[in-house]
Amino acid sequence: MKLSTQRRLAADILDVGINRVWIDSTRGTDVSAAISREDVKRLIRQGAIKAKPEIGISRGRFRRRIAKRRRGRRRGVGSRKGTQRARQPKKASWIRTVRPLRARLRELKEKGVINRHEYRRLYRMVKGGAFKSRAHLETHLKERGLLKG
Repeated sequence: MKLSTQRRLAADILDVGINRVWIDSTRGTDVSAAISREDVKRLIRQGAIKAKPEIGISRGRFRRRIAKRRRGRRRGVGSRKGTQRARQPKKASWIRTVRPLRARLRELKEKGVINRHEYRRLYRMVKGGAFKSRAHLETHLKERGLLKG
């Protein structure tokens, strides 16, 4: 039983491709008897012809891979494409260093631990890259006697 005409009409009516048209195999004779668009529409209303759902791409494998990356897996030398600078730009690492340092200086100035002149001097040192972390800044302040041990 050849149903290519009915399949084509149904695809046009349902506004899907011919491969997404499902025809009930038990109602094959009814479908083959349908020769007009109206007949096909009637069969669609009756449920003898339906549109199959769209097939998407599963994200399950992707989610599993991302979960592994979050745990630190799949990040070895063989998985890397860009240079170290491309993967972690200089500017990004600079921002991650400088913002906490400036925040700490602001905090110390507001508490009155350091005066505005000392704050300015240290601020310029931070900008110049004199400190590599907050701990480094704290050590410097303790050595200068600006921070109580």
